[in-house]
Amino acid sequence: MTNLIINDPVYGFVSIPRGLLCDIIAHPYFQRLDRIQQLGIASMVYPSAQHTRKQHSIGALHLMQETFRTLGEKGYFIFDSEIEAAEAAILMHDLGHGPFSHVLENTFIKGMTHEELSLLMMENINDDLHGQLSLAIKIFKKQYSKPFLHELICSQLDMDRLDYLCRDSFYTGVREGNIGASRIIKMLELSDGHLVVSAKGIFSIENYLMARRLMYWQVYLHKTAVAAEVLLRSLLSRAKWLARQGTELFCSPALRFFLYKDIKPNDFIASSEALGHYTKLDDSDLLCAIKVWQTSSDKILSLLAHEFTNRHLFKVEIHNEAISEEHIEKTRQRIVNRLGITFDEASYFYGTKKVAKEMYSSTAEGIGMLYPDGMIQDISQVSHIIHNDTVESGDYKYYFFTLRDE
Repeated sequence: MTNLIINDPVYGFVSIPRGLLCDIIAHPYFQRLDRIQQLGIASMVYPSAQHTRKQHSIGALHLMQETFRTLGEKGYFIFDSEIEAAEAAILMHDLGHGPFSHVLENTFIKGMTHEELSLLMMENINDDLHGQLSLAIKIFKKQYSKPFLHELICSQLDMDRLDYLCRDSFYTGVREGNIGASRIIKMLELSDGHLVVSAKGIFSIENYLMARRLMYWQVYLHKTAVAAEVLLRSLLSRAKWLARQGTELFCSPALRFFLYKDIKPNDFIASSEALGHYTKLDDSDLLCAIKVWQTSSDKILSLLAHEFTNRHLFKVEIHNEAISEEHIEKTRQRIVNRLGITFDEASYFYGTKKVAKEMYSSTAEGIGMLYPDGMIQDISQVSHIIHNDTVESGDYKYYFFTLRDE
């Protein structure tokens, strides 16, 4: 039986064997990712960034295939069952993402991460496929005896990060994110069951870490993208408040479930109802509701929905120090006077956020560089670019968002 061939704009033709991997792709949980944009609100800054989490997951699978091919050529023995399980795990690693990435995690579904939701969805697919994903789940949960398989899925140098940097760079046009994933993969080695990098690949790893840092500041933490996210959170918070007051709002059945109920993490475990509704949520549910909310009788919801729909985003001020209470109070008073609302209601129209992104974390499992004599040193110890002070201190900015003047 011929493989499934997908023409990917980043890597060219991606070949996927018929069987388990194709069964995962055909599952409704995976097809849902085609209706969730990879960069969410960042498309308001980079209009061409319309790629989806489905595309990203297939791209990560392709890089995983390339990695196993490279490791095999170097003489490392890995069972076919382990390869298939790791490929299945990377294919499903983003299943738990909701509309607009992490927005729902902080509004409607508090205390539940997308990784935890991904695991619940994997277990459901495993039931549908009669236990064929048991090893994949074990690897995903870091419970398998070969830790490098989990590290290929979740670490500071995993296939997830390699693909999203290449893909997001391609679709946004931000060239700094183009890291040369093939070169990095060629430099991968195994030592004591862990993933390491040949010392001669140090410049590729330095470029990768620098590219990731630049992509965060230029794309993921771009001030306009963060402003759009803050506006969306305010909008959804107001809708949630109105729902608690019993106000009838237009929304799909899946969105209604989370809007009119206070869902806690235990609700996903105690009953299949919460997860069932969550797996039907995608970008279109929120976009359609927000479009209709522009005509809401609630002045605040209507204004926020109008501003978001028409890209009238919050104005952004960038500070090197925390925003003073005096500045916040002055802004709140201006909003109250302008809109004729209460001080409490004014909180929907401004916000603060401390934004930071370290180049490399020394507290997490690091990236080991393997030298010819067998010695392994962490990248932070041998790189002239990644110093310990940079690793520990990170890079901080303070954003202040407020309603634009008319």
